Amino acid sequence: MALVSAAFGAVFFTFTRARYKSIAQISDQIDLVLHNADYLYISESEEGELSILQSEITKMTLRIREQNEALKKEKSHLAESLADIAHQLRTPLTSANLILSLLKNNPVEQERKALLRETEELFIQMEWLIASLLKLSRLDAGIVVFRIGPVDVESLIDASLRPFLISMELHDIQVRTDVPAGTVVSGDSGWLSEAVQNILKNCIEGAGDNGRIEIGCSDTPLYMEITLRDSGKGIEKEDLPHLFDRFYRGKNSDASGYGIGLALCKTIITRQGGTVTARSHPQGVALFTIRFPK
Repeated sequence: MALVSAAFGAVFFTFTRARYKSIAQISDQIDLVLHNADYLYISESEEGELSILQSEITKMTLRIREQNEALKKEKSHLAESLADIAHQLRTPLTSANLILSLLKNNPVEQERKALLRETEELFIQMEWLIASLLKLSRLDAGIVVFRIGPVDVESLIDASLRPFLISMELHDIQVRTDVPAGTVVSGDSGWLSEAVQNILKNCIEGAGDNGRIEIGCSDTPLYMEITLRDSGKGIEKEDLPHLFDRFYRGKNSDASGYGIGLALCKTIITRQGGTVTARSHPQGVALFTIRFPK
């Protein structure tokens, strides 16, 4: 019995010592992972509980690395976005300050009124830019709760066109709609109207004076589709892949706008399960397509 006990004691001591040694090695490996960004712990091929633990540590390490990389990219994107926002706001502010200095030294009443109108337009643009950036930030933060329900497409188009009626009348832009009565899509009517308005704004700028905008709708067994087409020159081939990117203003340095509207439009629609695309029609016009799958 003494010999058997001694043998078991020796085996237990050897086994326990080996386990403690393995645990100490794992502890050292974890310390290296924590203090060396380039080090990655790979578990050994031995079977047993410690091997499972080593494997889980490796998975956890990879997951943490992925999250850190994602945070670095998000931080970099945030820094770039803040720089872009500052640049976008600085442009109209600089113009407004210049106009105010001209107003101060200009005694001609008619010219002063013209400068005041330009200043008002700049502040309206800044107000729209700030409001759009706030909407984008709310969507990015995930604090927007969409009130999903049936939305009548005809009413949606009418509500989206309403803010532009005066502008279209001044520029003699004709709008033709072909939306079957009773066509319904599932979504948040207020946010969908915001999305369509941003596309309409782009179409109005593209159509120019004496232009045309055509709005159509088709209902298929797979999806409901809304199309918006203007009579402008179309979209440059180089701009198409980046048209919905945030702060993208086109390869033409004289392009108007801030590169916010279409990015906001895409975010709103995709968050509600839809898709939005743009292409140049063979006739040269710009064609935007919104689809909601059934």
